[in-house]
Amino acid sequence: MKHPAVLILAVLLAIPALVLPSGAVTPDEVLDDPVLEQRARDISAGLRCLVCQNQSIDDSDADLAKDLRVLVRQRLMEGDSDQEVVGYVVSRYGEFVLLKPRFSARTLVLWATPAVILLGGLLYLVVSARRRRPVSDAVPLTEAEQADLRKVLSSRDHDS
Repeated sequence: MKHPAVLILAVLLAIPALVLPSGAVTPDEVLDDPVLEQRARDISAGLRCLVCQNQSIDDSDADLAKDLRVLVRQRLMEGDSDQEVVGYVVSRYGEFVLLKPRFSARTLVLWATPAVILLGGLLYLVVSARRRRPVSDAVPLTEAEQADLRKVLSSRDHDS
């Protein structure tokens, strides 16, 4: 082997990738306790980066995402439950920080509005179609009316 230093360097560079499954978490953020670290990862996977907006804080390289990852780990080390940590972050940054929003009256309105608009449009179309429908309550012609009609039609045929 000509360059053992290159092999050692490659192994050393690969270790963080093996230890850190998420791209943005740096080694200085990782907790020594693997159980707490896994809890932190689980919580962080559900928190939105407020800068990137479509990434979790574990996947984001933004400074705010790093601050949030550190905050989650600090709260866990202080003994907070997972729900307390999430509640704390939501109290500071609002519901938007959750990648999967909680079910509430606000989210119900948000998700139900398109369905209500669609149903309203369908109802409007049905009512409009019924109003435009021709009246089919036609009364048959009497014998006298039929005779008059034949007379008019036959006179038209003779005039042409």
